[in-house]
Amino acid sequence: MKSNAEIRAEARKMLKGRWKESVLMNLVPVLITIVIAAIILIPAILFLGQNVQIMNDFGTYYTNYSTGSNGSTGGSSGFISGLITTFFTVAISWTFLDVLRGKKIVIQPFKDVFRTFRAPYALAVLVIYLLTAIFQFLWSLLLVIPGVIKGYSYSQSYYIYYDTYEETGQTPRYLDSITASRHLMDGFKAKLFFLDLSFIGWHILCLLTFGIGYLWLMPYIYATKAAFYNNLPKE
Repeated sequence: MKSNAEIRAEARKMLKGRWKESVLMNLVPVLITIVIAAIILIPAILFLGQNVQIMNDFGTYYTNYSTGSNGSTGGSSGFISGLITTFFTVAISWTFLDVLRGKKIVIQPFKDVFRTFRAPYALAVLVIYLLTAIFQFLWSLLLVIPGVIKGYSYSQSYYIYYDTYEETGQTPRYLDSITASRHLMDGFKAKLFFLDLSFIGWHILCLLTFGIGYLWLMPYIYATKAAFYNNLPKE
């Protein structure tokens, strides 16, 4: 298998001449998130502005009688947010995988980013996301590290499902995709971990740009992850 440096170079080569489309594809979910946030927050701000005293009274009551439901709500929001993000990141990753393999030449940002929202992919992404989240949570009950390790074990599940469906025309069982990912990553989890670590410097630079740099960094990361999967020994 290629070194991590060679895998990153392969991703950059694939993105050359396609940066505009890749950035636009990454920008679509960001814009959708902003629109949704605006739709939710603007009425909420108007409501709060008219009911300051009511909210103050509620805040006092909540402070005096905390039930812990706030943490549960935050966890639910994070779970849903993660699911929505996964739909988009998987779509982008599959698009880059097709380009790497020569199956796709032109990236269509406003079409490709929604490819996971149609059958049979939508249900597959949902179920695999739920199952891997449950498995990781159960492993995390032992310690944090086992949960992280299992996250790397399951990381190729979406790619495997996509490949199996594309090759056979039949929808594979979701657990089979997760199990296949676990076997495929046997001996390569540390390699993927160090590949993730190699982007730390870029993350720091993006933070210095107030997050704007992520419009270019995230496509680079998704393309690199697709190249990583494409280079994994499949037999």
